[in-house]
Amino acid sequence: MSDAKLAKDLYIYLTPAGCYYAVSAVEDDLVRKFLHNLLAQSKTSKLDMPSLHKLMDNDDAEKCIALLQRCQQLGWVQGIKEERTVPIGALEDLLPGLLSKIAEEGKVLLADDQGFYLACHGYAHEVAEEISALSAEISVVQARRTGLLMNNLGLNSQAWGVINASGNSQLGFWPLYIGNTRFVIAISGVPHFNRPEFISLVWLLSVRYAQKK
Repeated sequence: MSDAKLAKDLYIYLTPAGCYYAVSAVEDDLVRKFLHNLLAQSKTSKLDMPSLHKLMDNDDAEKCIALLQRCQQLGWVQGIKEERTVPIGALEDLLPGLLSKIAEEGKVLLADDQGFYLACHGYAHEVAEEISALSAEISVVQARRTGLLMNNLGLNSQAWGVINASGNSQLGFWPLYIGNTRFVIAISGVPHFNRPEFISLVWLLSVRYAQKK
């Protein structure tokens, strides 16, 4: 039996890595369900047993603490002292600013699974439309070849990229599975998913769309 105890007066907050794991694949496991439940809240949950029981849908305190420890060891959750709330406002106002911070070259867009972009930064409208359409076509290929890529080749990432001669991505496509919607982030150059704005982006989309699952 574990002797671990919960720290007092903290709130549970995802890390950028935890956000990425939560929405990078459609398959559910206990960890991903817990992270999804955290992201579905409009404000950070208190770090206490009643909250963990609810978020993990488990009444066994020892199992809840063990799952929390696993997430912490993987660097997917953190404890913070101040309560935080999801960004408030219209998506069209919030998304461009959040997106601009996760792309080194400042060229980035967010598209839905139909190939329409919800917001972009740094791309002309015509270019954004073409990239969004391409993201939808890539998703069709991904769905058809999942067995080969995931099972036969053992590739865990579902991201795609346009690669130069040095092996560096010039244009990358990263799926975000939120609720019943498959979003795609398209970025020219190097992505910066380790920034706090990525947490806000995933959190905002989860609160708005996860209830549709």
